[in-house]
Amino acid sequence: MKKVTLELIVGIFVAIGILCLGWLSVKLGKMELVGGDHYEVYAEFDSVSGLKEGAAVEIAGVEIGRVDRIALDPKFNDRARVSMRIANGVKLQDDIIASVRTSGIIGDKFILLKPGGSDKFLANNGRIRETESAVDLEELLSKYIHGKVE
Repeated sequence: MKKVTLELIVGIFVAIGILCLGWLSVKLGKMELVGGDHYEVYAEFDSVSGLKEGAAVEIAGVEIGRVDRIALDPKFNDRARVSMRIANGVKLQDDIIASVRTSGIIGDKFILLKPGGSDKFLANNGRIRETESAVDLEELLSKYIHGKVE
């Protein structure tokens, strides 16, 4: 009888440990299992070189969302369309500016949003019209080396 009780206690302890480990990995990975409390907006860029899905979306250095998808624009196929998930508590003006930036000198790329002055806000699946593409450091160095800097 004592052996069965001990095995039951150990089994419950192991099951609780596995559940805690799963919860911790979801939280540390910043994953969402069910829907989440966000809405989606998108922007189109000439270049998003180095930007990856899951990258941060920030306003004034504060993370307000994540990059959800990066794909070619379905209409023109010459621009990158970046879909972003924004926290529901954050309202974005319809004249906001999105730019691809680098954290530090050789850090990861992220989207920086600069608020506008409009009284109108973007709704779910809204489009950010003003964008600034990523600066391609390799292209700039190539122009400098070959003497084509203007």
